[in-house]
Amino acid sequence: MQGKNAIVTGSTSGIGLDIARHFAAKGCNVLLNGFGDAADIEAIRAEIQATHGVQVRYHGADISKPLDIADMIETATHEFGGVDILVNNAGIQFVSPIEEFPIAKWDQIIAINLSGAFHAIRLVVPQMRARGWGRIVNLASAHALVASPYKSAYVAAKHGIAGLTKTVALELATFGITCNAVCPGYVLTPLVAKQIPDTAKARGITEEAVIRDVLLAAQPTKKFVTTQEVAALTGFLCSDDAASMTGGVLPVDGGWTAH
Repeated sequence: MQGKNAIVTGSTSGIGLDIARHFAAKGCNVLLNGFGDAADIEAIRAEIQATHGVQVRYHGADISKPLDIADMIETATHEFGGVDILVNNAGIQFVSPIEEFPIAKWDQIIAINLSGAFHAIRLVVPQMRARGWGRIVNLASAHALVASPYKSAYVAAKHGIAGLTKTVALELATFGITCNAVCPGYVLTPLVAKQIPDTAKARGITEEAVIRDVLLAAQPTKKFVTTQEVAALTGFLCSDDAASMTGGVLPVDGGWTAH
């Protein structure tokens, strides 16, 4: 990955940030993307750049907006000279019974978690194809393989990501471009932490019971997956050692989907 150029969406915190750090440590230039306090994001950007001696840039694209995505990819291409690696990690969650699920929330989750990946992929593929090399990794979820109650939009989007991944892999298999999906189980990210009280309310139980009986009940290891574990798998999929791995929908979920 030395000297490669990567975009990692949703990389100002959580899984995406550790993927960006992992790539930078391997000598990869990285474009960060996501929301947050501007000063905090700049501190993160500067720290990664100084620590690893690579170029690190930031773009605040709203991944629900195709024009923002196009500008982000144009910026990365201009700053780095091209995009070799795309990691579609940006995502949001909302928990609600389906009959109460807000239409606006459904539309937003599909736009960010599914359509955003589509728009980013379609825009980077031409330059990857021209170079004869590319790596696309979509951060899906165990919810790309199984479902849970009260998460209709998220589960639908992540199942869609699995199908998108396989289709892209088949289309690009002869061009040196791979496309895989990584499917984490529960990782204690800000996204998961935020949904704990929502799930408690929806189910009428305590937050402690959500962690014990809802989240980690699904994972035989009884441990949260770490962001570093997800980053390491993502990094491997972007290496030359994984050149024959494409179209995979790969769980890193503590055994959840082995049930």
